[in-house]
Amino acid sequence: MGATTRGSDRALRITGGAELQGDICVSGSKNAALPEMAAAFLTTEKVTLQNVPRVSDTAVMAEILQLAGGQAVGEGMVEIDTGRASKSEVPDELGRRMRATIVLLGALLSRFGQARVPRPGGDDIGARRVEQHLRGLRQMGAHIEETHDEIVARADHLRGARIVFDLPTVTGTENILFAAVTAEGRTEIFNAAREPHVQDLCRLLVKMGAHIDGIGTERLIVEGIKNLRGAEHTVIADYLEAGTYALAVAAAGGDLRIECTRPEDLELLLLKLEQAGARVEAGEDWFRVARDPHTPLRPTDMSTWTFPGFPTDLQAQYMALMTQADGETVISEYVHENRFQHVRELAKMGAGITVEGRLHAIVHGPARLRGTELAIPDIRSGAALVIAAMCAEGESVLRNAWHLERGYEDMEGKLASVGALIKSVSIDSEAGAGHRLYE
Repeated sequence: MGATTRGSDRALRITGGAELQGDICVSGSKNAALPEMAAAFLTTEKVTLQNVPRVSDTAVMAEILQLAGGQAVGEGMVEIDTGRASKSEVPDELGRRMRATIVLLGALLSRFGQARVPRPGGDDIGARRVEQHLRGLRQMGAHIEETHDEIVARADHLRGARIVFDLPTVTGTENILFAAVTAEGRTEIFNAAREPHVQDLCRLLVKMGAHIDGIGTERLIVEGIKNLRGAEHTVIADYLEAGTYALAVAAAGGDLRIECTRPEDLELLLLKLEQAGARVEAGEDWFRVARDPHTPLRPTDMSTWTFPGFPTDLQAQYMALMTQADGETVISEYVHENRFQHVRELAKMGAGITVEGRLHAIVHGPARLRGTELAIPDIRSGAALVIAAMCAEGESVLRNAWHLERGYEDMEGKLASVGALIKSVSIDSEAGAGHRLYE
């Protein structure tokens, strides 16, 4: 797959009806790796990260580090050295490719006393609220100017402060952490995000010398120090990737052992899968999900919320699963306001889904899904369409597969290794209706 070229793109061709059997090793977390790469700006010493996922978003972050004057070398194991970094601006074209570049605001401000970042990009899943980030940084002494296109921050001197978030925010918590670890005095963050990737970032910062108490709780206490040091760190496993494959085998049927991951990060999802009729078994660094495809799934309502609630990044995939359940399922999305974009594409396959307002969708199952050509609108919707295609009759072609490359390392290869009938193909976008496919 890879970058789009003129006149062609990559697509996934999936034939439904195959069960999944075997084991999959989960890659490192994109949502942990990106802020951990940004954390390298906080020191002039080398930061080495192991288990960095080979996805396009981490490649973009590496390019940003290099354009700032630093070095980011390697794949899987990435060695980062920002000792000679001198630029505190994030290029617009790179910065708008993903949401995570917003955390560079706090990292660059902490390092250089100034920062300029474009407005967050990434998936179009609703309003990207950054006012909590900016309010917190202003409380710490930053002067911030905003336009429609950019955010510019300056601070001669950052001071510790009492920061209260009205809602938990992952990137907001990370931005304040970046500012607080080298600020003068004590910073308290109330209603902090507790997601596994936020905890993992805290562990890296502690290795770098930061003083952080309350990791994994709603209240983080940071005692600022003048300088951080280099460190080596292994990026946590991607529980969202693990959850996606768990939902895939529950939908398509089969028996899948998902390894190199922590089941405690997915307790609510695994509970929902058991309630829906799947068999679940878990160990220390693995879990297993199995379902006979001839056994009906039970409809199981679900509401998303911040960790340890049900992850919003698994909502679309869960909806794909519930299209196969015998009855009506109510799915409520309380984290993002525009996260039902997959509904239109699922409906093209024959799914019966009613959206009520911005928060609720009712899935009418079981649906007899039919393979067709679809366009992937974002990362997680793409994963949902892959799951639906594996349950559908016939063949599906999923265009815009580059979305999946942003967040999943070799999804095609991993699913094919456990029996999915999935293949990456070129699609000629200049061939007119129907498009021409190439192996």
